[in-house]
Amino acid sequence: MARRSSRLSASAAQSELADALAALRAELKVPVEFPPAALAEAEQASRAPLGELPDLTRLDFLTIDPAGSTDLDQAMHLAVTDAGFEVHYAIADVPFFVTPGGALDDATRRRGQTLYAPDGRIPLHPTEISESAGSLLPGQVRRAFVWRFELAGDGAVTSTSLTRALVKSRRQWSYEEAQRALDDGTAPPALAPLPAVGKALIAQEAARGGASLNTPDQEIVLTPAGYGVERRVPLPVEDWNAQLSLLTGMAAARIMLDGGVGILRTMPPADEAAVAAFRAQTELLDLPWAEGTEYGEYLRTLDRTQPRALAVLQAAASLFRGAGYEAFDGAPPAQPVQAALAAPYAHVTAPLRRLVDRWGLVVCEALSAGNPVPDWARDSLGELPHIMASTSSVAGRLDASALDRVEAAVLSARIGDAFDAVVLTQNHTRTRIQLAEPAVDASVEGVVGEPGEVVRVRLAAAEIATGTLTFEPLEAAGRLISG
Repeated sequence: MARRSSRLSASAAQSELADALAALRAELKVPVEFPPAALAEAEQASRAPLGELPDLTRLDFLTIDPAGSTDLDQAMHLAVTDAGFEVHYAIADVPFFVTPGGALDDATRRRGQTLYAPDGRIPLHPTEISESAGSLLPGQVRRAFVWRFELAGDGAVTSTSLTRALVKSRRQWSYEEAQRALDDGTAPPALAPLPAVGKALIAQEAARGGASLNTPDQEIVLTPAGYGVERRVPLPVEDWNAQLSLLTGMAAARIMLDGGVGILRTMPPADEAAVAAFRAQTELLDLPWAEGTEYGEYLRTLDRTQPRALAVLQAAASLFRGAGYEAFDGAPPAQPVQAALAAPYAHVTAPLRRLVDRWGLVVCEALSAGNPVPDWARDSLGELPHIMASTSSVAGRLDASALDRVEAAVLSARIGDAFDAVVLTQNHTRTRIQLAEPAVDASVEGVVGEPGEVVRVRLAAAEIATGTLTFEPLEAAGRLISG
């Protein structure tokens, strides 16, 4: 008997998806508009004179971000020196625009962070600040917190300083543009050292036992036909660029710990049972984690295009749990380390998009200058862990649920079709699989397979409103794949 299936046209699926995404925003109570008083404060602050600050506009700062970004938090200027490297890293001066205790301050504390959804971004700050006066846009003089690092040739930090200053970005680069320029030798002098700096900092991280790895991820894209999902492997320039942010966050943490006040981003080390379970999983997948090899070093050896490696990386997530924020005033946290970095760390590089960074920058500037930490910042540090935890929960649910709905829309026209899939994890009731094409992950019932195994499944249903995919098992497409 012929198999019957219900298939939506592409246009109908996209229309239903738009309704599902709007319903998701309502379900999560995602904020829509800023209060009028907050908007008025933002408008007034955006027109305020920049004030008297050290002038660093002679330096050819530049930004590197995803194409089309307008909320630019960071700009860099790199140079090669006789001793190694000089790094200037400018961070948007968001505290200048937000009056403590004002309406805008209150609105941003309620939001906590910028939220990203397929149908639009929900910014932490009004666009007058986040995409204009506060953003490090090219060709514009801006206030910034400028971190200056002197690095030895091997990436070791030999000197750190922090000052508020005026800066001017010369160009906004996308990741793809920057990678091409670095590859073909056309990168300007302020950008050209980035591969050497990034690789040296990665080597420093490996020596500490850290593992801040960019791994392939699913990305929602907007095409002429509507929303789709792609699996994207980060470019090398993204790793190098991220190392500058990590360098700054670790320096901020050290300033706070030395000064006895601040807020850290922490993650406890994995316990022995979790490490043993992960090591056993790598052996089952025939990609053993050898004794004596650092965790990060092991993960860097994996070929992320191979099914077994994908299963290992999924299992590795079990070791990266429990991240949070620890505020302190006096004694430092009992556990100050961010385990993935193998060092203390603080968030200070994304103040346009993350609330806690505003406090971190103000605290670090005061301590660096030998000044008292402002009362408003010191007195409210203890509120930040709860704010960030609750808003991060909303952000995580929004990301995951939106992706589920987009995946269901992408597959809604393929009900009844068969797919090859890699088993990522398997427990007693559900299996996590990753389709070979399109780039869809799903948690399913009734599909049995060992992690790393390729199985054959048929799509039985795709519910866009809830993001639920139902697959039926077919024959196994193969056992553990070599390579």
